Amino acid sequence: MSDKFNQIQDQRLTQTQKLTQSISQQQMLVSSLIELPVTQLTDRINTEMNDNPALEAESPYDALSEAHDTGTDEGLPDEDYSAQKEREDRQSALDEALAGIGRDDEELPVYHGGSNLAEEHEEAVYGEGTSFYDLLNEQIGELELTDEEHDIMEYLIGSLDDDGLLRKPLDMISDELAIYHHIDASTDTVARALSRLQEFDPAGIGARSLQECLQLQIARRADSKLKQLMQNVVTNYFDDFTRKHWTKIQQALGLTDIQAEALFRELRKLNPRPGASMGETLGRSLQQITPDYIIDTQDDGTITFVLNQSDVPELKVSQSFIDSMREYQDNKEHMSRNAKEALFYIKKKVEAAQGFIEAIKTRRRTLTLTMQAIITLQRQFFLDGDEASLRPMILKDVAQKTGLDLSTISRVSNSKYAQTRWGIFPLRHFFSDSYVTESGEELSTRQIKATLREIVDSEDRNSPLSDEAIKDALAKRGYPIARRTVAKYRELLGIPIARLRK
Repeated sequence: MSDKFNQIQDQRLTQTQKLTQSISQQQMLVSSLIELPVTQLTDRINTEMNDNPALEAESPYDALSEAHDTGTDEGLPDEDYSAQKEREDRQSALDEALAGIGRDDEELPVYHGGSNLAEEHEEAVYGEGTSFYDLLNEQIGELELTDEEHDIMEYLIGSLDDDGLLRKPLDMISDELAIYHHIDASTDTVARALSRLQEFDPAGIGARSLQECLQLQIARRADSKLKQLMQNVVTNYFDDFTRKHWTKIQQALGLTDIQAEALFRELRKLNPRPGASMGETLGRSLQQITPDYIIDTQDDGTITFVLNQSDVPELKVSQSFIDSMREYQDNKEHMSRNAKEALFYIKKKVEAAQGFIEAIKTRRRTLTLTMQAIITLQRQFFLDGDEASLRPMILKDVAQKTGLDLSTISRVSNSKYAQTRWGIFPLRHFFSDSYVTESGEELSTRQIKATLREIVDSEDRNSPLSDEAIKDALAKRGYPIARRTVAKYRELLGIPIARLRK
């Protein structure tokens, strides 16, 4: 009796609380569409329409069709041949799909495209052309790759910054491929793909740091004593190299003045920005940037904007599919097995089309909210176009203003461009970190850098200013920062120390 009681007592119902987070298929679709610039969005929509016959573009004849429905299958009297042909092709696609019921068990395709980051606004022009990223993608075609390897390479290219460097950690790339593109690629797999990308032209592409970028360029040189010396400097004396401590390097390597001069001359030829240099080599006429936003600033201070939807079609669910689904549903009780399969197929395609249309609408709302927040926070810049008017603003500020997730704001700003009265700018141009002084005043690092550049540009070339002197000059202009901060910003701007600016 006691044993039985113990058994009953052991069979207790326990309740635990577990917090889990999952991303739905619709959320992943929205995320992938949000990060696309308008040019890639158009391609993505066309791909979706080709793969899903239930999704089609709105036609100018649709409104007329509803207003003048004659009840016949004939085209409108003034419907041109191409419009009628498109309508007939859609119907034909539906008929063929229904005829192939049972063979179409595949899910909707997932788009595997990376972000297309183009060159900075000063190089932006309109018209047909080939971008830096297009040229890298063309080089993918010269390799023998599996579909998965191709998609990983394409994503890596889309993740490069404007300098052609990969700033994201490989484990982050691996996670993003899994979450947003359904590609299960380990960090090692991504690393192997990156290694192949680093063989592309120009040399240095795909490097994860400035040091690796220079090492990749040196590695392509023909074997020689000079190449060995260059590798030695960049690998073992990199800090001295970046600080231009030539004398220290010369003494460490035991070189004569002539040998040192030859070495340093070749080191100066290395390019820290292979992506930017590729754009310069191709020429401005080949740069193509299509702005995602068109912002208009009126003389009275009114600022308005619209999303660039010039090549983005309005979408709808095919009426043929809707009518067919209703017809099948009205005869549910007497449906054969094939008819049920047909209904299942039609419902799947219609639901996929509806989900895609809703994702496009969500993308528009998200992009609109983001730009409204940016204009509110950076209003003065849109009024006067002065770089110094850009106030400190980070992704978190826009996220709080819009109520959107931080990662969503990051995707919007990572690859979008805005046409303003003052030129075309990448959205990330409007973001700037802040520097907080000892008195608690918050200053824009962009303003400080711009002022620092202005001070150096106007200095006496025969007697350039030291970092301490620059610090004092900045303080007089309202930027009380430390000398070490001056040195940091000077290096970020690529400005040499005083003795090298003579």
